[in-house]
Amino acid sequence: MKILYGVQGTGNGHIARARIMAAALQQHTDVSVDFVFSGRAPDKYFDMDVFGDYRTLPGLSFATRHGQVDKWATFRQNNVRGFIADVRAFDASSYDLLVNDFEPVTAWAARRQKVPSISISHQAAFAYAVPKSGDSILDKLLLRYFAPCEVKLGVHWFHFNQPIVPPFICDKPAQQELHAHILVYLPFEDISDIQQMLEPLSEHHFVCYHPAITSDVTNGHISWHPPSKAGFARALSQSCGVIANGGFELSSEALHLGKKLLIKPLHGQFEQLSNVLTLSQLELCQTLFQLDTDIVEEWLEAPAAEAITFPDDPTILINWLKAGDLADTESLCEALWKQVKFGDRTRQKLLSLAF
Repeated sequence: MKILYGVQGTGNGHIARARIMAAALQQHTDVSVDFVFSGRAPDKYFDMDVFGDYRTLPGLSFATRHGQVDKWATFRQNNVRGFIADVRAFDASSYDLLVNDFEPVTAWAARRQKVPSISISHQAAFAYAVPKSGDSILDKLLLRYFAPCEVKLGVHWFHFNQPIVPPFICDKPAQQELHAHILVYLPFEDISDIQQMLEPLSEHHFVCYHPAITSDVTNGHISWHPPSKAGFARALSQSCGVIANGGFELSSEALHLGKKLLIKPLHGQFEQLSNVLTLSQLELCQTLFQLDTDIVEEWLEAPAAEAITFPDDPTILINWLKAGDLADTESLCEALWKQVKFGDRTRQKLLSLAF
């Protein structure tokens, strides 16, 4: 079986999910996979060895400014003519299946060339009846046409009785040595704004990762680090809490490890607003709508969170893809959700909300 795997490169969460799938797919000698990434400059990808001889394309992405989507800058930075040319030039005809995580070039190429396709992504979950916040007509059109696929298999923290599977969390430390630090990952905020928010909280140690940082720097109780898969995973496992934007993958990892969450959603990004809505309804996070020292200080006093156990092995999903009956999502979802273990408080909340 020959699989084309398209991945949206704008956020690290898409790539993290793809890493888990890539490592598992390597165990299947009857499957060959070619990975394509778009939405990020080629030199900005890191820790990509697991993908082998992957390919990058410009694709389409969004621009941010001061923690919110900058629509004008987004319009200016995207080369629509170049995107259309890439779609027309991409030869997907030799593949048996496209697996897509919100990557538009491969999705449109597969559609033009009638290659079977399935979207396995968090974005695909919003095609179904799940909690949503701030979704405009434009958002609905983007979800439908940005990276169209024949089958939509969502990824979310609960199934909501829809064709949705749980996230896979593979980097699970055997023993967590808790340090007295807070992990901060706010890639869409300005460094100076983050520094100003955390500066007064001198009794706490903050470990901050940011794409604009190029080398390790420590300013008193705040340390700054450039992107690093291994370093970030270590900092997460040893932290006592996480301050982050509303991306899906990091929140999933924090939930699995039982880390309390303070989430600042990216304004203008309905997916992140919807994630915050779901987490808030389940009482699994507190929300930060603007960089506010007082809210952070209040959150620091909150108790530890309740962990959720997510599956770590996508073999069931891979075997399902190989079987080829993509219409039968029910058996797949049932098998995977049996592996999820919610804490007592979360389970009661799910029941009370009638999810």
